[in-house]
Amino acid sequence: MNNSVLPSATQAASDLAIDARLLTKVYSSRISRRRVRAVDGISLQVAAGITFGLLGPNGAGKTTFVKMLLSAVRPTSGSVCLFGRDANDASARRPVGYLPENHRFPTYLTGSGMLDFYGALSGMESSARRRRIPELLALTGLDNWGSVRIGKYSKGMLQRLGLAQALMHQPSLLILDEPTDGVDPVGRRQIREILTELERRGVTIFINSHQLAEVELFCREVAILERGRLALSGAVKDLTVGKGFKLTAVRVPDPVRAQLNESATAVWSSDGVVGFQFADRAAVNRAIDLLRAATCEIQSLEPAASTLEDVFVRTIHG
Repeated sequence: MNNSVLPSATQAASDLAIDARLLTKVYSSRISRRRVRAVDGISLQVAAGITFGLLGPNGAGKTTFVKMLLSAVRPTSGSVCLFGRDANDASARRPVGYLPENHRFPTYLTGSGMLDFYGALSGMESSARRRRIPELLALTGLDNWGSVRIGKYSKGMLQRLGLAQALMHQPSLLILDEPTDGVDPVGRRQIREILTELERRGVTIFINSHQLAEVELFCREVAILERGRLALSGAVKDLTVGKGFKLTAVRVPDPVRAQLNESATAVWSSDGVVGFQFADRAAVNRAIDLLRAATCEIQSLEPAASTLEDVFVRTIHG
């Protein structure tokens, strides 16, 4: 990876890259007079220099929230600041790079031509664009496709080209909507490596995604929206921490298994391996003593942990 083409975040006017306060958006229908509260009083702060994931089921208000961050949708009430400046001020949005989910690039342009066009829209000088374009095409694995028309690109290639577009002007805040959608596993790893290096350099990365495993692997903090409201937020490591311990053993006699079942909070078995989950250290130590006395072979012992998917499902469906 050519790290020299990646931006370093400029000095921010605030320790918060994103500061949303009581953000609300109500859509009204003149015909049915129905009012839909797409975003309902969300307050959310994202520290500068971290990776942040926005999660939620379809219709939870994620896209509307992101569009209000970018002033593409005007809030009914509430406020948004980017690096301490009102997001309604165009200059506050200048250090933001954005990759929408359903982007539509002109198919008659080549990859290089598209990057040149969007770079010009962001105010880059032509000499800077000429230097930047081949660097970003190489970074995203498209260096042999710059002269090819976009109409011949695959979905994964379009995603990587979209990331290059978002990075053209070296943003301090990168907002990505489903950045790995349609990208093969090798491409996803490549994108993660690029984003990891961006974070190392102090760039704030805000990801809106349904790919929970990707978010858990990459993001440090997350927020979960449900029906337009903030349902849960926090550090991934804190939200996924489990309670108790998981113990697996082999050749467990039925009487011992029955005795352990009485104190275990969960029991499962597969191919002769029996697993138990215990609520605390004392319970798992008693189980180990019992298994050892019965000459059972202990296969593993580890703290219990939840996946981000577990946390998401519990939050949305209780």
